[in-house]
Amino acid sequence: MKLTKTVILISAFYSGALFAAQPSTNVEEKLAQLEAQIQALKQQQAAAAQAASAVVVRSEEPVSKAEPPKLTLSGYGDIKFYGDVEFNMDAASKTGSLTSVRQSANSDWAPGDKERWDINGRILLGFDGYRKMDNGNFAGFSVQPLGDLVGKMYLDDAVFFFGSESDWEIKVGRFEAYDMFPLNQDTFVEYSGNTADDLYSDGYGYIYMLKEGRGRTDSGGNFLMSKTLDNWYFELNTLFKDGSDLYVDQRYHGAELENDKNVAYVRPVISWQDGPFSTAVAMETNLVNNAYGYRDDAGRWVDQSDRTGYGFTMTWDGLKTDPQDGVVMNLNTAYLDATGETDFTSGINALWHNFELGYIYAHNEIDEFNTSTFDAECENDCWITDPGEYDIHTIHTSYLIPNVMKMKNFNVYLGAYASWVNASPKEGDNKNDDRYGGRVRFKYYF
Repeated sequence: MKLTKTVILISAFYSGALFAAQPSTNVEEKLAQLEAQIQALKQQQAAAAQAASAVVVRSEEPVSKAEPPKLTLSGYGDIKFYGDVEFNMDAASKTGSLTSVRQSANSDWAPGDKERWDINGRILLGFDGYRKMDNGNFAGFSVQPLGDLVGKMYLDDAVFFFGSESDWEIKVGRFEAYDMFPLNQDTFVEYSGNTADDLYSDGYGYIYMLKEGRGRTDSGGNFLMSKTLDNWYFELNTLFKDGSDLYVDQRYHGAELENDKNVAYVRPVISWQDGPFSTAVAMETNLVNNAYGYRDDAGRWVDQSDRTGYGFTMTWDGLKTDPQDGVVMNLNTAYLDATGETDFTSGINALWHNFELGYIYAHNEIDEFNTSTFDAECENDCWITDPGEYDIHTIHTSYLIPNVMKMKNFNVYLGAYASWVNASPKEGDNKNDDRYGGRVRFKYYF
């Protein structure tokens, strides 16, 4: 900037000197030349200032934008991710009389003589894979891990299946076979976890529902074959497991059980369906002799694993033809012939406009019971401490509140049950007792 001003002054001085030395006729010409020089110098000055302010930084290597992460599938079929949240707020009296349908989602549940107030539940995640060919053949899998509120992780289903659509199918893994004792929109009676373990608690009544060979056990797996033919459906499920897991604490009729080998349940089902009506008959039996039992005072082995059950169910599902005002009704019955015991269960339930009401009757006839080894702590509360006949009556109900906060995936269930026991032991006086409870269940699907 200073150099430019100096040049202008020198030019002006030089021009002035020329004006003095030249005639007046050249003054106008010299002024025009001086003005042109000044304008040229101003343009150079502006260009220099602009060049000095524009600084460009260049990288030695070209900078490329990062691509977003991708989820790459194998391309062998469809993948689905889903889940649900199921949390319960419970209030229940003594929990001992309904042993075959535990009232808590906590796997640490055990029968007892104390009132129960708690919050329990679990979050389930599901991953399904499925591939179907143009000719109707298909294959797939399903795995459903879940975590509960006590901080433990479990597994509902883990199954691989394949077959031909509307024809035949094979399943292998951990899952539940055909439900032969549906309880409709049940909230507080049916336990939603394992159906093949801890069904029988010694000293309490047994509500037999043809579930011993249905599956989803913690000590074995299923293999199922099924066939669909017009309105008919045929199913044969096999279950291999530790048979003593059926009993809480491995106790049965006052004896400590020893597991010698795994049981092998076979469970055939024949079902027929036409529109809203369906019916099914089934049986389940253990094929392995001397799978588990105990030794008597003389050291002789006593087999306790001989168990065969039969079942019949009928369903009218009016919601298929009338989603608004349809009625869903189930009529169920089951019978068990076991070592030293026979059990009969029958139930009816109906659902209409989100309101469900049901009744279950169970009759236990105990022929053998070893009172000498029975737990003394249970004698004050247990009902079955001697051979005899025992009846259990249960009324259960639930109501669905759908679309909470206008969310189609958020429901609330209100459930309650009441049961009473009539005991007629061969020795001692008749006894009666009752059980009851209520539940609020929050159900959220995603």
